[in-house]
Amino acid sequence: MATSDSPAESVSIEIEVDGVAMVRLLGPQDRLLSTIEKQHPGVDVLVRGNHVTLSGPASDVAAARALVDELVQLVRSGADLGPVEVASSARILGSGSGSPAELLSQAILTSRGKSIRPKTLGQKNYVDAIDQNTIVFGIGPAGTGKTYLAMAKAVQALQRKEVDRIILSRPAIEAGERLGFLPGTLTDKIDPYLRPLYDALNEMMDPELVPKLLASGTVEVAPLAYMRGRTLNNSFVVLDEAQNTTPEQMKMFLTRLGFGSRMVVTGDITQVDLPAGASGLQLVTKVLAGIDDIYFARLTSEDVVRHSLVGQIVDAYTKYDAQKQLEKFERGEKSRPAGRKNRR
Repeated sequence: MATSDSPAESVSIEIEVDGVAMVRLLGPQDRLLSTIEKQHPGVDVLVRGNHVTLSGPASDVAAARALVDELVQLVRSGADLGPVEVASSARILGSGSGSPAELLSQAILTSRGKSIRPKTLGQKNYVDAIDQNTIVFGIGPAGTGKTYLAMAKAVQALQRKEVDRIILSRPAIEAGERLGFLPGTLTDKIDPYLRPLYDALNEMMDPELVPKLLASGTVEVAPLAYMRGRTLNNSFVVLDEAQNTTPEQMKMFLTRLGFGSRMVVTGDITQVDLPAGASGLQLVTKVLAGIDDIYFARLTSEDVVRHSLVGQIVDAYTKYDAQKQLEKFERGEKSRPAGRKNRR
């Protein structure tokens, strides 16, 4: 139903939604309703029973209706809606990239009633790249799901028998300084570095099955140093925190690739913890650019799926770092002798 006193300026549209879908569409304390209003501030949203009424400028109302329709389809496909999904769906519609319900409804895994699926267009492109390429680099800030989605694809590949084993690795950059002061065996010492990978595995698989897979070698979690001298065939290999690899370590890791294997390398080049020297992840983006079957997926603050503040924090630090780089460059220019500034 649509009414308008001035059709070119203002309209009112009523959408009917079934009861179950309405509850999931609105979310706890109607928090998703406020997120929808935030995406289209010119539209008034009113909910009565199973009806949603949108009022405001015609173009804004049309955009808001398209968003609500897509969210209803996502809910009916089994997706769990949150503010991230609402904001991401609005961006996808605004960019004309397609239907959010089609792009974001495909689950990678379903574990204990929880579906793991991409929640943003950037994440969807990243997941698709893993399916289509042998080596994929997932580069982006914290909270973009780059490691979590890579591990979900690894578990999916194992369940589908596309690979024989999963190998998960991380650099332990403090091995020479602090690990020796930790109590216990070598395994006990490196466990804090690998714990996030174990935690993710237990979320994606039956917790009782994980120890058996680890004991049999079907799933292996190991520090990067254990990769040297190996050839990894029929494996899905994930290297996490790759910004903390040296160029030599990155080359060593990539050359472990064997027949029937796939690799996903994840990291955030803005969070390098190496004591000195260049990051292997920063260098590899230049060395391997343009090679077929190698893909660089770059996630941004728009792909952050944690608290909305995380995306704002990422943007603030990016802006701050850019300003510092500009100031450093300007100081360098001022310190040069006048006759040398324009020399080539």
